[in-house]
Amino acid sequence: MKEDDGPSLRSVVPRKYKFFQNVEYAKDGRVAIIRFDNPEKPVNTISFDMKDEAKLLWDSEIHDNAAVEAVVFSSGKKDGFIAGADIQDIKSGDAEEIKAVIEDGLHFFQRMKSKGVPLVSAIHGPALGGGLEWALWCDYRVCSDSDKTKLGLPEVKLGLLPGFGGTQNLHSIVGLQEALGMMLQGKEVRAKKAKKIGLVDAVVAPQSLEYVAVESALQLAEGTLKKKLKKKSIINRLLEDTSVGRHLIFKKTKEMVDKNKNGRYPSPYAIMNCVRYGLDHPSGNDKYKFEREEFSKLAETNEAAGLIGIFEGMTSLKKHNFGEKLHLVNTVAVLGAGLMGAGIAQITAEKGYKTLLKDKDNAGIGRGEKYIHENWDKKVKRKRMTNYKRNVNSSNIVPLTDDSATWPNHFNKADMIIEAVFEDIDLKRRIVKEMEEVSPDHCIFATNTSAIPIGDIALGAKRPQNIIGMHYFSPVPQMPLLEIIPHEGTANYAKAAACEVGTKQGKTCVVVKDVPGFYVNRCLGPFLVEVRRCPT
Repeated sequence: MKEDDGPSLRSVVPRKYKFFQNVEYAKDGRVAIIRFDNPEKPVNTISFDMKDEAKLLWDSEIHDNAAVEAVVFSSGKKDGFIAGADIQDIKSGDAEEIKAVIEDGLHFFQRMKSKGVPLVSAIHGPALGGGLEWALWCDYRVCSDSDKTKLGLPEVKLGLLPGFGGTQNLHSIVGLQEALGMMLQGKEVRAKKAKKIGLVDAVVAPQSLEYVAVESALQLAEGTLKKKLKKKSIINRLLEDTSVGRHLIFKKTKEMVDKNKNGRYPSPYAIMNCVRYGLDHPSGNDKYKFEREEFSKLAETNEAAGLIGIFEGMTSLKKHNFGEKLHLVNTVAVLGAGLMGAGIAQITAEKGYKTLLKDKDNAGIGRGEKYIHENWDKKVKRKRMTNYKRNVNSSNIVPLTDDSATWPNHFNKADMIIEAVFEDIDLKRRIVKEMEEVSPDHCIFATNTSAIPIGDIALGAKRPQNIIGMHYFSPVPQMPLLEIIPHEGTANYAKAAACEVGTKQGKTCVVVKDVPGFYVNRCLGPFLVEVRRCPT
């Protein structure tokens, strides 16, 4: 944003806080800008220590500062607001400690509100869990229209519930039905949908985010900007604002949860109980007490422990210890435009890679392109992708055939080649030989095989150290798992490249040994044997 008083001095003034940048004052000191920023972590999270420092910052610089007429909460991270609560704190605390910490956090949010000035959130990137709950305590929310911006309360996926007032504050903003859907499914909402349901008040370009937030904060303080409340239809008013209608909503919602969860997961029922209790006890702090007590109970369940373990495992798989890639991967070539190859090309193009899609003839390429564009058309129809984004994705794909005179020139610039042809070892070896003739020395060759040993495919190759397995599962755009299979001679830089490309494609990457069945099929085999032995 543009400052009124010349260039910012943040770069030369020593930091006062660990979890926040120094408070900045705009509009002649009338608007305080508080930026979350923990330099020790790639994303901001709400931890016990961060909560304590927030209280210190607020009391020392904001609460009794009569010059401050409005406050903007923003982030010093390039692409993130607050990604949620610190899981390690939740795991390490017992029920009583967790309740005390949540109560202390609630008192902090209520103290913020008690200053009586407009509080505005400027959201770019993920605002999830506790991050969105922080924003829900604000009077006005502005978010960026970036694809990286997403808002949600995904605690149910960890066997928990929103504990900082989320079960009480969300439905008053977006409506009861929308709130239950978000919390019970852990749905993440993008900017356009967030504006439509009233979760945010304005959507702007990332470059304008903080500027608009500061202007909005000042206008709210001056009374020249009035917050527009979401209007409900007559049907929604009858359902959400009457006891009979609410009873019907909770009845139908419970039936859906019973059907989907079979009563095995306590967190969805606890979420419904918290929302219902808050509606029955709208005044005072009893509803927040009920919420944190339910949270502390869930935190000690086996279901929460198991789901948190899965979350931590999946998060750890986004990191690797193979060192750095030798070259940046900008261009990825996919051999074979069948169901697997087209799916790989689709998710690769969606992540911004220049994607070479090659098949033997125009008919094969046509089928692959048809599959890809039908998938994108469905996303556009369901408003999960804009027409602009679809066109950008489409421009990333370069279709090629054996008869294309220029295909060797394209492959000469490929940083990674992923083959998705038939499970024929002789065919795969011929392709390796052919690709090594036209691709640069640094190019990684990945084979999408489910059964053939990677070491056998690499036999006779000029650059066996560049060969690795990347086993996708069908349908590729939907299935989250990717097996990465190095053979004994695969170089670490090839492993690093495969992990980073797979992770950017949105896959959960597991590095496995080059053994029969790899990992998934090796696990599946015993199950199939047991099924055959079951009586019919």
